[in-house]
Amino acid sequence: MPSPGSDGADNGAGPAPGEARAGVVSNPRRGLDHLLSRLRDITGDAHVVTDPGAMAGFLIDWTGRHRGQADAVVRPRTTGEVSRVVVECAGVDAEICVQGGNTGLVGGSVPPAHAGSRPRILISTVRMTDIDDVDVIGRCVGAQAGATVEAIDARAGTAGLAFGVDLASRHSATAGGVVSTNAGGIRMIRRGNTRAQVLGIEAVLADGRILRRWTPLVKDNVGYDLPGLLTGSEGTLAVVTRVLFRLVVPPRKAIVAVAAINRVADAVELIGAAPSRGLTVEAAELMTEAGIALVAAHGHRRPTATPGPYYALLEVSGTGDVESATVELLQATGGLIDAVLEPAPARALWGAREAHTESIARSSATPVVKLDISVPIRALAEVFDELGAVGEGGDSPCRPVLFGHVGDGNIHVNLLDVPPENADGFTDRVFGIVTAHGGSIAAEHGIGRAKAAWTHLGRDATDLATMRAIKAALDPRGRLNPGVLFA
Repeated sequence: MPSPGSDGADNGAGPAPGEARAGVVSNPRRGLDHLLSRLRDITGDAHVVTDPGAMAGFLIDWTGRHRGQADAVVRPRTTGEVSRVVVECAGVDAEICVQGGNTGLVGGSVPPAHAGSRPRILISTVRMTDIDDVDVIGRCVGAQAGATVEAIDARAGTAGLAFGVDLASRHSATAGGVVSTNAGGIRMIRRGNTRAQVLGIEAVLADGRILRRWTPLVKDNVGYDLPGLLTGSEGTLAVVTRVLFRLVVPPRKAIVAVAAINRVADAVELIGAAPSRGLTVEAAELMTEAGIALVAAHGHRRPTATPGPYYALLEVSGTGDVESATVELLQATGGLIDAVLEPAPARALWGAREAHTESIARSSATPVVKLDISVPIRALAEVFDELGAVGEGGDSPCRPVLFGHVGDGNIHVNLLDVPPENADGFTDRVFGIVTAHGGSIAAEHGIGRAKAAWTHLGRDATDLATMRAIKAALDPRGRLNPGVLFA
């Protein structure tokens, strides 16, 4: 397996602890011109972008709700270059924000909206796209932070394996991004979240030192699980530059079914009954008629001939006659209205689910308020009803569209046509429903900047203080992704 140190000679251990901070200037912004000159020496002139027009796309997120400011966008190529960039930033006490595919939905992939007293550099991993050869025996592969989920899965496929993380944004979501947010995705019910796929990690600490925990061993119990800690840290503890991912064996035979159903409980019943028929649930999604209607209005085919209030999408695998077993499963469901089956990958059926995000964005008069939450599965039906009523009444009604990963209680709440000044009020209402049912305000997209003011709903004072202590230990100057996770 290629070593993570194959970046070149500049991929060294970085400065000793405290070395970079020793040169911090008294007036940080006065050192900006010198900083930009040094960064050009490291990455090349073309990869230090300061033109406002050229930077614009890096400073707004996918939703359009979050815009930031930065003095430059820097595009390093190797871990060694990232280390040197971080050292130079530490020398003038510059803030560092990190961005992969910029497909995040909580504002964590763009800098703060207002300029601060310190220089601010956005590190983009767009050039860091290398993927190693697959270790077929160890079932793992190393990838740079800018490699996309789609590219990693394609590399795994050359060895008859698959990447355990899958997202609708697979063509643009990156290794560093899914690790930083601990993304879940459509295969979580079968494979677990991103943390479950991470065997090793390479990252640059706030002072420029390179941390490497890189081993294909499935049993390695020496000390703290640092890769697990950095997974989900949203760029606040280190800059992730390379990841060693576990790979999985894809099912030999799978069927995708979309069923129009009467109740949320019918979808839960389908998932629970699948194992008794020899079926393994690879993915389980739930959609509403409101979402399917939007998708159809934007040119995608309806998944079933007869509509229903809800739609369950199941991808199941097995060793016997998977199609017949799936038909029997559907026929035994009391709330079934209509259903259609296709052999996996069944992109057209999946298209109805994966077109939701874009169709919703195109249908709203204002930037969509997107809230990724989870609740106990036993509460799903009640929560769907309560969330569906969030937009009713009041001076400023909105249109809720709900969908999500029904097998793990994850609901993507989309509120359309919300005036920006009312976004926080609607967020409060949604989070009130979620916490009342013992749920989480952040299921798989992270906290970012959008939810930082509400973290107390999911973590008590001791928990938050412990997280702040970890942040202070690894980034004492608070330069990495300021404003993310902590309000």
